[in-house]
Amino acid sequence: MNITATACALIPRFALLAALEERRALLTTPLALAPEPGGPQVVGETSGPAEAFGVHAGMRLGEALARCPELALVPPDPESAEAAWEEVLRRLEGIGAAVEPGRTGEAFFEAGGLQGLWGGSLEGVLREARKAVGPPARLGAGQTRLCAYAAALQARPRKAPVIVPGTMTRAFLAPLPVGLLRDRLFSDRAAPGGGAEEAARICSADLPEKLERLGVHTLGQLAALPEAAIADRFGEAGLRALRMAGGADEPLRPRRAHEDLVERLELPEAVSGPQLERALTLLIDRLLTRLERRGRSLRRLRLGARLAGGGSWRSVAALRRASVDPVRLRLILLPKLEELPGPAASLSLRALETGPPASDQTTLEGSTDPNRWRRLAEAVRQARAIAGKNAVLRVLEADSGSRVPERRSLLTPFTSSADDSS
Repeated sequence: MNITATACALIPRFALLAALEERRALLTTPLALAPEPGGPQVVGETSGPAEAFGVHAGMRLGEALARCPELALVPPDPESAEAAWEEVLRRLEGIGAAVEPGRTGEAFFEAGGLQGLWGGSLEGVLREARKAVGPPARLGAGQTRLCAYAAALQARPRKAPVIVPGTMTRAFLAPLPVGLLRDRLFSDRAAPGGGAEEAARICSADLPEKLERLGVHTLGQLAALPEAAIADRFGEAGLRALRMAGGADEPLRPRRAHEDLVERLELPEAVSGPQLERALTLLIDRLLTRLERRGRSLRRLRLGARLAGGGSWRSVAALRRASVDPVRLRLILLPKLEELPGPAASLSLRALETGPPASDQTTLEGSTDPNRWRRLAEAVRQARAIAGKNAVLRVLEADSGSRVPERRSLLTPFTSSADDSS
């Protein structure tokens, strides 16, 4: 029997369970995760009763409340959910699996190479993975991620994993609903940034509903459609859905083994303003002195907070050039504190991506770099492209002896010789 080795470990509603903590009895009522502060106004994971009303993760908040007026919203806690899922991923890696993290609560790994370690069969590998993850986990395997995910959905926590032979992939996927593609068509690596990224995410999330309105209800019906028509109507998201429905997939992209570079700080009540800024400075200093950093610079950071009113918040900051300069890191992260939706009970700073070893050294004398003005002019052009022509101004002394402060100086557009020559 030709069995593929892409495995999926799945714990349904993991983020919702993490947000509920000891209130899991509420899962018997219509329930959904509220939109993240500052994020798109869409609901997160939902309970079974909410799904019975047609509410699902990624649905716009207004539509969700219209379908289910009794829907209760739970403040999301992505910090707790991610920390708990990170522990699960490390246990999976402990059995030798090279893990590709999906959404919180699901992970994919290549199980074929592990058969020699765990009983010589795919079933043995999946049983060992279930022991590592814990009893709530569902395990499935198939030729593609979508096939393995669908198999894991059909599996039960305390029963044998579901394994789909490679020759049965299309037959297995054909009767499944197109709603299975929801939240699986958006690729962070291929999507543009900024508003275009958010537009691509929303378009991908709405695709299953659009297909259902056109009468395409199953993956088999989708796979039978002509590629040209799908490309003309739905673009790249439609072509990706067509490939997935036909049993095609990209190779797994396992994450690299890494050390957790994170610092947390508990805050007293009603901390704000300068006190919050000093807490951020302390976190930066602590992160830079961690031995696990091993001299590497920091390229991408995530500032997070547990809110005093419940739930959590997080924001990502990326550096154009990796650095370990605390002043520069502080300047980049300080504006993020203004996005906090409420008082914070704790603050955390995590290094998401590191750069090369920090070996830049400054000179004793002033900079003699002939390209300094060119780089400065480029920075000015970028600032003006984002914030307008008045983003960078120069102070020009007009009447230094005047008694009226407004007459002593004027603000004029900043110019340089390098800027003029370009």
